[in-house]
Amino acid sequence: MEKIKRYKAYCLDLDGTVYRGEAPVEAAAQFVSRLQEQGIEAFYITNNASKTLGQLHEKLWRVGVVADKSRIMSSAVAAAKYIKRWYPGRTVYLIGSEGLQEALDAEGIACVEKQADIVLMGLDPQITYAKISRACLEVQKGAVFLSTNQDLAFPSEEGFLPGNGAITAVVSKATDVDPVFIGKPEIHMLETIQHEWGFEKEEMVMIGDNYDTDIQAGIRFGIDTVHVNTGVTPMDAVMQKDQPATHMLENLGFWEH
Repeated sequence: MEKIKRYKAYCLDLDGTVYRGEAPVEAAAQFVSRLQEQGIEAFYITNNASKTLGQLHEKLWRVGVVADKSRIMSSAVAAAKYIKRWYPGRTVYLIGSEGLQEALDAEGIACVEKQADIVLMGLDPQITYAKISRACLEVQKGAVFLSTNQDLAFPSEEGFLPGNGAITAVVSKATDVDPVFIGKPEIHMLETIQHEWGFEKEEMVMIGDNYDTDIQAGIRFGIDTVHVNTGVTPMDAVMQKDQPATHMLENLGFWEH
């Protein structure tokens, strides 16, 4: 067990930290329960923009985590809140799926097919050449270019499939315009939590299994980080980084409160 200071905002990555696919990660649900016994609700941070809040909430429930839906921060939710905060009243040309559309609707953001102020890209299983072409044309006309995450690929039962980052790169290469990415390792999801809930940075911690996304997001934002050895990046690799995580645990069962 490792003694780690108490925080007010525990920001948990999902895939690899709380669950792996449909399987729960050891001790994650018990860790959340211990926080709740102390009157603390965790935050849940995911680059997945395709799932709705309801779908993410239900998946957490299936792995034993009773989450407060308002504390789930997907890159879709963060993107919508980013637009509402920094580009109020602007229209969006959207490439994405149900989760992203729901997030924009929740913030009252209008989607249009042409003459958009913003192009927002998320993973779209029904992507077409026509959609990509329209995104390119809108960016060329001066639309702000946003994308939910940089993930180039994601695993399937048959192998790795193109991720949102790969499709976004097509538009970026064609227009010679770099997008603003919302998801980890960028700081926008953590910054949104701080802004909406009023935390100080020293009251926040980012917990995750992937050094290049989860831990880097925390480091870039300037908050403490906890790496768990339950997913992408092995602990020995994290220990060799120029900027290792603040703390390293085999799993969340080793976190002493």
